Amino acid sequence: MKKTILTSAVLSLFMISCSDDTNSSASMENRSASKDFKLFTTSNTTGRVSVTDLNTSTTSSFTVASTDADGAYYFNDSDEFILASRSNNKIELYYDVSEAVAANAASLSYGTSSTSDFNNAREIAVAGDKIVVTQDQNAANGNTNKLLVYQRTATGISLLNSYTVNFKTWGIHLDGNTLYAVADLTSDLVVFENFFANADGAITATKRVTIEGLVRTHGITYANRSNTMVLSDVGSATSDSDGGLIIIKGFTDVLAETPNMGTIAMKKQIRIYGAATSLGNPVDVAYDNFTKTIYVAERLNGGGKLLTFDLPQTNGNYAPTSSRAEAGVSSVYLLRE
Repeated sequence: MKKTILTSAVLSLFMISCSDDTNSSASMENRSASKDFKLFTTSNTTGRVSVTDLNTSTTSSFTVASTDADGAYYFNDSDEFILASRSNNKIELYYDVSEAVAANAASLSYGTSSTSDFNNAREIAVAGDKIVVTQDQNAANGNTNKLLVYQRTATGISLLNSYTVNFKTWGIHLDGNTLYAVADLTSDLVVFENFFANADGAITATKRVTIEGLVRTHGITYANRSNTMVLSDVGSATSDSDGGLIIIKGFTDVLAETPNMGTIAMKKQIRIYGAATSLGNPVDVAYDNFTKTIYVAERLNGGGKLLTFDLPQTNGNYAPTSSRAEAGVSSVYLLRE
């Protein structure tokens, strides 16, 4: 049975970030027995979504209305999942996810969608009742890069704001009112403080910095409690072996000491690169600070893989701790409650 979409006031009490962590003093036993510890993926090619229960290592796969999707988020309080549809140019919402898993259903139940306000979506980020979608430039959208803000209400998903930006969009992450974004085709990280206070139209970043040694940014996630930033590098779009991951510990301190248009040096980074990594086009990342695990949507190597890595302490050519074929995998979202 379809569940009622909760009001934004209730939502704000329950929402957590895919890279934020709660109960950081919990024992490892409690951490491994988290009530909800799930990983979600979308695909650009299969029209399927996967849901993995990380407590049991059980994966379920479902068809959805979108054959090409980028960006994912799960509302644990209402058991609803959203994705950014690149085939339908809408945010699509699916309900009763847990029931679908329990019933071994073939598909997720379609609930509602936003209006069609974007073309060529690349990522979703959520804070409270606000949903942000990135639009990457292409001919169909007039080569316009956008950040669009929607509000999830009791009656649906409504467009609030539409912003144009002067960089090519891909991954984003929200930490409260601060939006972190990558500038595709560059090695740059862009920061918007007080992001939701902007009026419609062109907006300017608070700060932009270059990540030394990074070729082309795509994936981004930030763990507030451990102050850890994780970025992915896809390198050349045609190579399935030149990708990497960059971890920046003490991130906000590193960012604060780096001037606008300055560079975060390689000595401030921990880097995972090399032939053993299986990283070619790592398009999205999620990070669990409790288990110190990085989850990667690797789009090109082997046709698509979900990779996991232990958080390293030093640079290295590390092999993934696990690898699962996931055709066309385009985004990864982690929930831990």
